[in-house]
Amino acid sequence: STRSFPKSCCCEFSLSWTWSLCVAALRSPGAWNVLALDGSNWQRIDLFDFQRDIEGRVVENISKRCGGFLRKLSLRGCQGVGDNALRTFAQNCRNIEVLNLNGCTKITDATCTSLSKFCSKLRHLDLASCTSITNLSLKALSEGCPLLEQLNISWCDQVTKDGVQALVRGCGGLKALSLKGCTQLEDEALKYIGANCPELVTLNLQTCLQITDDGLITICRGCHKLQSLCASGCCNITDAILNALGQNCPRLRILEVARCSQLTDVGFTTLARNCHDLEKMDLEECVQITDSTLIQLSIHCPRLQVLSLSHCELITDDGIRHLGNGACAHDRLEVIELDNCPLITDASLEHLKSCHSLERIELYDCQQITRAGIKRLRTHLPNIKVHAYFAPVTPPPSVGGSRQRFCRCCIIL
Repeated sequence: STRSFPKSCCCEFSLSWTWSLCVAALRSPGAWNVLALDGSNWQRIDLFDFQRDIEGRVVENISKRCGGFLRKLSLRGCQGVGDNALRTFAQNCRNIEVLNLNGCTKITDATCTSLSKFCSKLRHLDLASCTSITNLSLKALSEGCPLLEQLNISWCDQVTKDGVQALVRGCGGLKALSLKGCTQLEDEALKYIGANCPELVTLNLQTCLQITDDGLITICRGCHKLQSLCASGCCNITDAILNALGQNCPRLRILEVARCSQLTDVGFTTLARNCHDLEKMDLEECVQITDSTLIQLSIHCPRLQVLSLSHCELITDDGIRHLGNGACAHDRLEVIELDNCPLITDASLEHLKSCHSLERIELYDCQQITRAGIKRLRTHLPNIKVHAYFAPVTPPPSVGGSRQRFCRCCIIL
């Protein structure tokens, strides 16, 4: 018998439920078939788990069935989908707000032209690793998608400052922008962002190698709401950036500056004294910092949860002692990474045993850390994950024949 299903109960589906509906639409008559073919039940679709099987015609059929009901679609990793299918999609699904095309390597500027023409309500767009995207795409989005708030064009390495300039002229409401791996970008691109995007909260500039202090200072002065900045690999930046962040971006929560070897204790002191909401810091290979930075963080950053100090070779047990006694230690600190910190000893583990929220500690190549020290730490924090490296020990020659030898390196305790 036919049974009706209230639409209010079917506005969002998990992936397994989505697939069940697909099967029902193909195989079963009656109510399930009606339900599966009713576009109003398909407001959110994620096809990532079927990425190898998704071709353009599938997307076209989905768009015809869902029409204006579809609000969110993820085609992440669907390399079989190209411009023609997405043009049909854009024509049929004009209310789309969130579209993930990450890794859809066939698409070109033609797709962004279609989105610009038909999808004026688009708010979130992910084009990461769509390497055929150029400045023309950013110009099209600027002209047709004025509500755009989040854009990811990581690894779209044909994009230059001209594309960024065109984008921000029409999309001044951007809140999140990922430019990771856009290696042609220079400081001038950041000056356009700083001048036109006052709502910016998240910015990723990882491995944008041409960026210097000049561009990032403009971001700090123009984007006072900034909460997350990744500048890892931007090896030209100096303490001037940390000073600018401290003076202009008090809401900063996440800072990733791995491999920025010119940063020093002086800059991190200014940052810590002004940005008290810091939760995550990646300082890997900031090789000039010392215990002084840890002292400032322990005093001024009570919300710190994740801290990477890998390859910071001047850090000692005394710095970890201050961190372990700091405001963040007892209830906040969850992860600390100390790989390749050669001055760290078991004493540091003693200083961390009162960090009751600590979930993971990285100790690879900390040659003064011992198994006994780790064992003592685990008596206080039994659930902690400790990743440590111990050099292989060559056993003494066996008597009376060969004996199997076991490598004991890369131990996860």
